[in-house]
Amino acid sequence: MSALDEALHIDIPVKLSRLKVVFSIGALGFEGDLPASIFHLQLITNDAADWNAESDVVAVFHTNAGHLTLHDAAYNADRNISTGNPYKDLLEDLMKRGVRVELCGATAKAHHWGNTDLLPGIPVNTDAMARTVQLVQEGFIKITE
Repeated sequence: MSALDEALHIDIPVKLSRLKVVFSIGALGFEGDLPASIFHLQLITNDAADWNAESDVVAVFHTNAGHLTLHDAAYNADRNISTGNPYKDLLEDLMKRGVRVELCGATAKAHHWGNTDLLPGIPVNTDAMARTVQLVQEGFIKITE
């Protein structure tokens, strides 16, 4: 048993059988160098797997976080760098695990991004606000990142 296991007692254990969550990700806060939104998506995805829960998790990237959905060349052009998208592997892993990652169409238009600028498998919605409202009306819980 680790020192943390000995020092931490969970007073309110949570185990859900079903999750319907939409993350509205318009800006990036960080846990070290990792965007907190990605950390939180990983956390809830891991929880759902541990609980063997039915889950539907949608991440809508928009505004100042939309660039995370770009492939390397488009990311480089948008961010004026040459390192490629450092978050692509994390997003691709989340998508493989069932998270639906989307880009706001209004954000894409404002930045002159086309569908071919995106990582494979990322669809574009009309706009983040309309999509979030739609999902909330369908029973999703909204988390703002």
